[in-house]
Amino acid sequence: MTTLTIAGVQVSVDGVTVLDGVDLHVPAGAVTAVVGPNGAGKSTLLRVLVGALPAGGSVMLDGADLGRLTRRERARRMALVEQDSSAPVARQVLDVVMLGRTPHRPRWGADSASDLEIAGAALTRAGAWDLAERDFSTLSGGERQRVHLARALAQQPEVLLLDEPTNHLDVAAQLHVLALARELAGDGVTVLAALHDLNHALRHADRVVVMARGAVVAAGAPGDVLTGELVSDVYGVAAERVRAGGHDLLLLELKRDDAKHPVRQLTSASSGRR
Repeated sequence: MTTLTIAGVQVSVDGVTVLDGVDLHVPAGAVTAVVGPNGAGKSTLLRVLVGALPAGGSVMLDGADLGRLTRRERARRMALVEQDSSAPVARQVLDVVMLGRTPHRPRWGADSASDLEIAGAALTRAGAWDLAERDFSTLSGGERQRVHLARALAQQPEVLLLDEPTNHLDVAAQLHVLALARELAGDGVTVLAALHDLNHALRHADRVVVMARGAVVAAGAPGDVLTGELVSDVYGVAAERVRAGGHDLLLLELKRDDAKHPVRQLTSASSGRR
């Protein structure tokens, strides 16, 4: 099983700090959820981990510096499912999933029977086997999301990075993906998932990391971290933790204070100009 240790990671884009000295330990064989408002740096952090963005600081994979691994070596160990991935060209779904085998094939080798078997198993596990012969360009957003998850599973990664994995999915499909993440963690895969739904993080993660303005503001067990007070402070909403059906849930509402409500401020300003 593989652990990730992230220390002092910094990213700036056009002079704007996006990640500001992120320190984070991602335990092996567990589901770690990263939550935070839009612009907190969640997606940027995941892209840094797969080498898609240059960054300061260090990322260690079981004590090995990720920066010293080639792209091929890193792709053998880590896979990322992005929010809105697209296939490079219109192609059959099975071909898209087979791209996940690229890091494991000889550079000039053809697909093997083993590769096809692994891709088929990945499609089945992602709930997308029925899409195998479809043209990727004809799929809905939710169907594409399941196919990209299957492609990542076909990489057989030690670390699976998920950027809003429930994006575009209906309720049943969301629960399937979250249950699969738990199943993979049980198999020894280290799962790091950026999530918007705080109740998904509260119920399905082993560990939660809260980010705001490019920094980690809290980390720990979901029940300890996702308190009504912290969620209220970080998101600027009224939050309350309640118990229902044997589970903790967060109830969220807009704050009623106009001074803290940017939409009302904008509406009032517009009315004044009229």
